[in-house]
Amino acid sequence: MLDNQDGNADKRNQSQGHSIIKWVVTILAVVVVATGFVFYHYFSDALEPLNPDSKQQIQINVPEGSSTRQIGSILQEKKVVKSGAIFDYYVKSHNLTDFKAGYYVLKPSMSLNKIATNLQKGGSATPVLLGKYVLIKEGETIDEVGKSIGKSSDFSQSQFIALMKDKSFINSLYKKYPELLGSAMKASNVRYRLEGYLYPATYSLEKKTTLKAVVEQMVAKENAILEPYYSKIKKEKMSVQEILSLAALVEREGNTTSDREKIAGVFLNRIDAKMPLQSDVSVYYAVKKAFGSDLTKTDLKSDSPYNLRAKKGYGPGPVNNPSKDSVLAVLHPKARDKNYLYFVANLKTGKVYFSATYDEHLANASSQDPSNK
Repeated sequence: MLDNQDGNADKRNQSQGHSIIKWVVTILAVVVVATGFVFYHYFSDALEPLNPDSKQQIQINVPEGSSTRQIGSILQEKKVVKSGAIFDYYVKSHNLTDFKAGYYVLKPSMSLNKIATNLQKGGSATPVLLGKYVLIKEGETIDEVGKSIGKSSDFSQSQFIALMKDKSFINSLYKKYPELLGSAMKASNVRYRLEGYLYPATYSLEKKTTLKAVVEQMVAKENAILEPYYSKIKKEKMSVQEILSLAALVEREGNTTSDREKIAGVFLNRIDAKMPLQSDVSVYYAVKKAFGSDLTKTDLKSDSPYNLRAKKGYGPGPVNNPSKDSVLAVLHPKARDKNYLYFVANLKTGKVYFSATYDEHLANASSQDPSNK
């Protein structure tokens, strides 16, 4: 009997033990589910703008060499985003990289993607007076920059354009940045000597900042961007003016890095073959029409030295202010060994088709939305 009672007790203990284990497992499962729900809610909420209705402008400074985690911490500390950790995860998962150092003016109403896009464009070298800054976009012309200056500052568009024609001022910049501006100073028939040399970025317009100081910031930024590549440019036996002239065309012709590198290859192949570049981008600049508007037969036959549909070579100089990506595409072109001389883009998909012969080009053009490239 004692043995039987002990056996029953063991069974009861085992049953109680199993009940406790089930109870613990159940509790743990509930905790895990609850934690997961809370984290999911927190994560989803952190992806949204901190305050969608806020008009507040917040200045942040991204130090040179900052990691995305460090940038996220700065954004959270400055109350631009809800979570720096989530920002770090978001930009890494979406492959948003190449953030640049500098001062930025951001808003709590911005999405994480919008913030990341701003950080990729580049900030100001000096603190920004909130509400007083000018943004030069990739591919903008000096005339377009002038309009932005007129809207964003106390300076007028006409004052800016007058400064772009001020020989004394331009000479002073040449003395400071001779390697950058040397070939530009030698160029003939240019509309603006500094076209192509105002680097696309955000620049501060503080109370005591002069218009000359703002422009010098732009030129200094261009010099800083190109300085690591001056030896490469010399090795390629090209001038800075020629590199920027091609980069300006590539800026408007291509959308992806791969396409830009191939388009640069086509242009360089055409230069070698002594063929006109035949880029409509140059025609828009030549006849002073907005990019993307309709070009007439008269436009295409313009006698302007900038009309590279009719004129051979690089033209007088850049037709806009290109990005670093477009400059690098010219310095590292692709597919030159395939002897591509033509390209045509599908206007609906953006896909670019390259060809080595005119017959191939016509076949590509007939099957796509012709762009007459």
